[in-house]
Amino acid sequence: MKTIYESQSTPAADGFYMPAEFARQDRVWMGWPYRSDTWAHGAKPAQAQYAEIARAIAEFTPVVMCVNQADFANCKAQFADDENVTVIEMSTDDAWFRDTGATFVINGKGDKRACHWHFNAYGGLIDGLYFPWNKDEQVAEKMAELSYCRRYRPDYMILEGGAITVDGEGTLVVTDQCLLSPGRTASAVLADEEDEDTTWPAYAKKFEPYSEELRAYMEEELKQYLGVEKVIWVKEGIDPHETNGHIDDVAAFIAPGVMACIWTDDPDYPFYDQCHAAYETLSCAVDAQGRQIKVYKLPLPANPLYMDQASCDSIDADENAKPRVADEPLITSYMNYLVTNKGVIVPQYGDVNDQLAVDTLQGIYDEVWGKDVYKCIGVRSDQVVYGGGNIHCITQQEPSA
Repeated sequence: MKTIYESQSTPAADGFYMPAEFARQDRVWMGWPYRSDTWAHGAKPAQAQYAEIARAIAEFTPVVMCVNQADFANCKAQFADDENVTVIEMSTDDAWFRDTGATFVINGKGDKRACHWHFNAYGGLIDGLYFPWNKDEQVAEKMAELSYCRRYRPDYMILEGGAITVDGEGTLVVTDQCLLSPGRTASAVLADEEDEDTTWPAYAKKFEPYSEELRAYMEEELKQYLGVEKVIWVKEGIDPHETNGHIDDVAAFIAPGVMACIWTDDPDYPFYDQCHAAYETLSCAVDAQGRQIKVYKLPLPANPLYMDQASCDSIDADENAKPRVADEPLITSYMNYLVTNKGVIVPQYGDVNDQLAVDTLQGIYDEVWGKDVYKCIGVRSDQVVYGGGNIHCITQQEPSA
């Protein structure tokens, strides 16, 4: 299928925009975990939870599970009785399809296209998590081909799907911590060929990390590629070392003009400051349609989860992958859930707040959309967290045109 480069056109110029996650979806894409230098115990516990998450999603939406050739037979056997899960072979470096996969855009007239962001494993050679990432860099292109979609390709912008959340009516929420970080777009846009601190080619512009010039550049690019009119910036996420603070651990749109945000009243909680700051920013924000955003609070787990030594000992050491360290806090946020065709697939950790999170979300969706319009389901995902992400991170929806 045709690739449309930035010099030729952009989604906004062609009348396309990214729909909200609560819009109708054709399928959900996932990738099978396998890296023994990322996943504990040879990835087997993570694979078991990926399978259960896929089955929960398949109650609402068809799932396409992409798997490396060496793992194809085993993965296929896992879903032998699951009619709504399709297993296909696709080479990947890791299994975070929210971030490596295509971001689909539609025009409201029955047409669908795909945005293929530049991907550099969450920071490239500055603070990335693994090397190489060339197979993951191709995932979005392959998804576009398999979905029969034309592909938009920006010149410089590095972006992951977990770093953005939209309402489908012109509003986008992101974090400074991620989009303005040294390892993202700031590392790709260089002043001249003498700047050697990168693997990227040299370009005509240069932006300092966290600068207002970079913010302005990103805002314009995001508007052009997502078809939004307003970008709301939350200062920090809760995952500075893995994703540099993706928004999908912190907040999500429930409906146009309505969001949920993580919350704790415990000042000693690891993410207390970040969630209170995010809540204040979003509660004071006005969206693209002029509405002040209504923000619901979603509790965090009662007990923060930490990496354990046994899991660390089972992970292979590799100089090209960031090592896992015992007792590091894991990003156990119930916010990292997936909305798919009136289903809400919620992370569960074996925490006393697991059911409270599901009930809270069910209450929010009932209040906003009407009783029983959405069905919230909890699925265990602590092994996914050990790898560095969660349910939203490992899924990428493809909207209906």
